[in-house]
Amino acid sequence: MTNVTTVMEFLLLGFSEVRDLQLVHAALFLLLYLMALMGNLLIIAITTLDRRLHAPMYFFLRNLSILDLCLITVTVPKSIHNSLTNDRSISFLGCVLQVFLALSSIFTELVILTVMSYDRYVAICHPLHYEVIMNRGACVKMATASWLSGGLSAVLHTASTFSLSFCGSNVVGQFFCDIPQLLTISCSPDLFREVVPICVNVAFDFCCFVGIIMSYIHIMATVLRIPATEGRTKAFSTCLPHLVVITLFLSMGFFAYLKTPSDSPSVMDLVVSVFYTAVPPVLNPLIYSLRNRDMKVTVGKFLKGKFCTREKSLHISHLA
Repeated sequence: MTNVTTVMEFLLLGFSEVRDLQLVHAALFLLLYLMALMGNLLIIAITTLDRRLHAPMYFFLRNLSILDLCLITVTVPKSIHNSLTNDRSISFLGCVLQVFLALSSIFTELVILTVMSYDRYVAICHPLHYEVIMNRGACVKMATASWLSGGLSAVLHTASTFSLSFCGSNVVGQFFCDIPQLLTISCSPDLFREVVPICVNVAFDFCCFVGIIMSYIHIMATVLRIPATEGRTKAFSTCLPHLVVITLFLSMGFFAYLKTPSDSPSVMDLVVSVFYTAVPPVLNPLIYSLRNRDMKVTVGKFLKGKFCTREKSLHISHLA
């Protein structure tokens, strides 16, 4: 039998029904969005314009920044708009696009993070073979495979989710369209077609996490053999924040997708979703890029150049 979808729009859940708290939520989300926007756009700009930053590591960082921008843009601005206008509605097509773009960004980002950990493993553990293994062609292939696999996974999940019937409640218990909450309000008797892809994807995500952990274990084992204490400290101060952000990103995602669905979502559900959709795009520029010495030097030169250019133009206009 063909599923018949009678729900034409969905209602997203807000963080509060109190008007003042809605404005506070909008202000906080706007602050997070602007921080992510500035940080990631800056990284994309300087890694594109500065030829010294065309190494594989910065190539993958640029991909990560693009994904972070996509993820936070898909989810946060709509929530800000809903809080400011006190209108929680989202069209059926808008919900479909939000699910696809959010999942595509999340899946692709995880694969990119795995590739980045492998890149660091090769650079630290096999430095003599780094240029051969991580050549330009290999990097492009890895990035392309990451985007294609993320897009394909998102297509499968989105198609299986919206092939279900939504003929009852249209209230999504989340501040954006999320699959676990959509399954909760579906009136289809058989959810097996979507549960299986979720389980397969969770297993794939876990394998990526294991790959990341193994890469960093080998990296740390190599670093411990470095005689200089300063070198070991620098390496650990770089690796540990990476692992913290990745663990936070994956653990919150696993919690959201594997916990027993509830008809009355709690504030904890909303907070957890923030930690895997809005927080990583803000932290990643700080953890992966702006703490890097070469990146900080380039950013400093970029800002100094802009400042000097502005001062020179003002001086010329003053003399004129």
